[in-house]
Amino acid sequence: MNTKQLGKSDLNITPIGFGAWAIGGGGWEFSWGGQDDNESIAAIKAALDAGVNWIDTAAVYGLGHSEEIVARALEGLRTRPYVFTKCSLVWDEKRKIGNCLKAESVRRECEASLKRLKIDAIDLYQIHWPVPDEDIEEGWAAMARLKEEGKVRHIGVSNFNVAQIGRAQAIAPVTSLQPRYSLIHREIETDILPMTVRENIGVIAYSPMASGLLTGAMTPERIAGMSAEDWRRRNRDFQEPLLTRHLRLVEVLRAIGARHGRTPGEVAIAWVLRNPAGAMRSMVTAAIVGVRRPDQVSGIIGAAQFSLSQADIEEIEAFFKAK
Repeated sequence: MNTKQLGKSDLNITPIGFGAWAIGGGGWEFSWGGQDDNESIAAIKAALDAGVNWIDTAAVYGLGHSEEIVARALEGLRTRPYVFTKCSLVWDEKRKIGNCLKAESVRRECEASLKRLKIDAIDLYQIHWPVPDEDIEEGWAAMARLKEEGKVRHIGVSNFNVAQIGRAQAIAPVTSLQPRYSLIHREIETDILPMTVRENIGVIAYSPMASGLLTGAMTPERIAGMSAEDWRRRNRDFQEPLLTRHLRLVEVLRAIGARHGRTPGEVAIAWVLRNPAGAMRSMVTAAIVGVRRPDQVSGIIGAAQFSLSQADIEEIEAFFKAK
């Protein structure tokens, strides 16, 4: 699988990375529902066998459980993939999640993640959310110190806007940005993506299939049958009136995919990774794709080496222009 340099770093990553949010399992505020840990480990190994060379997780996923599962999956590997994780979402003894960017908290989170992941250094450490806004400088300075100490190799941000990235850049270089980006969430196109190109900041997009909506496997019946603790039940994209329109978009992706032997999900991911007309290079370095079972890897991995034609892209854009 081809790789691309992430920003100005020495990380050369595959177009698709393994997203470890859902494998955090149940019992926390943003859970996707219960998850079989053995299936999670098998899914990670299937993705690595298919050529994926990086995993993106976070301390908060499963309140530490996702990082522990990643560690179990990597045990005994001769060559381990890059491991990316995040800080700034913390929880208390009652499992209530809050935001913190205080220096001592960032350091404490890093030490805990290193222990759970069983690695000597985190390849990319990211601030998960820029909250509280007034503590961004303190949190980012702490991230820079962790890099200087060798506990993390590179530092990045997630969900930051242009101004917030600029404030971080004034303290220490930002290797990468992790924004939400998909066909149904394109807010970053206006100013954030152009800024990352100007500054040579890598972009690893999350939710390129809109949390499963664009996979081709989602139906109103399946959504109605989701676990009561699945956070997507509270997400307006999974509710009317938006749901019907999103599922109509899936049919467009399905038709395009059928012409290329690809799934709707692979078309959705390929769109996120596309090289816009007139651009020197793709604005997105890579996409984070979550899978919960090993058999799901075959339905997404083709996007890593699949390019949409201009006609395909125009067909998708025509859907959004139609009333």
